[in-house]
Amino acid sequence: MEINGREIALDKEGYLVELADWDEDVAISLASQEEITLDPAHWEVINLLRIFYSRHQMSPANRALVNLVKRDLGADKGKSIYLMKLFRGSPAKTASKISGLPKPENCL
Repeated sequence: MEINGREIALDKEGYLVELADWDEDVAISLASQEEITLDPAHWEVINLLRIFYSRHQMSPANRALVNLVKRDLGADKGKSIYLMKLFRGSPAKTASKISGLPKPENCL
C-alpha cells in the first residue's frame, strides 16, 4: 500500500508488517479498506488501543477490548454492540488493524 509516497508493507490479512509505519494517514487508509470512515468515536478507541499496546505489548481480544473501553470510556461505550457498529465484524481485529497493531492472539 502506498501512502503519501511511502510504501507500507501489509501482511496477507492486511495488518502492518512494521508497527512503526503507522500514522493517522495510514489509519485512514486501512479504515477505508474496511469501508469505515473514521470519526471521533473511532479515534477514541484507536488511541485507547495504542496506549494499551504500548503498556502491554499485545492487542486485546474482543472481551478484553469491551472491558477496556468500559473502564476508560464509560459503560455506554463499553458494549459489544457499540464496538461492532464502529468496527464491524470482530471489533478487536478490525480496530487493531486500523490502529496499526498486530492481530489479537485469541481472534480467529
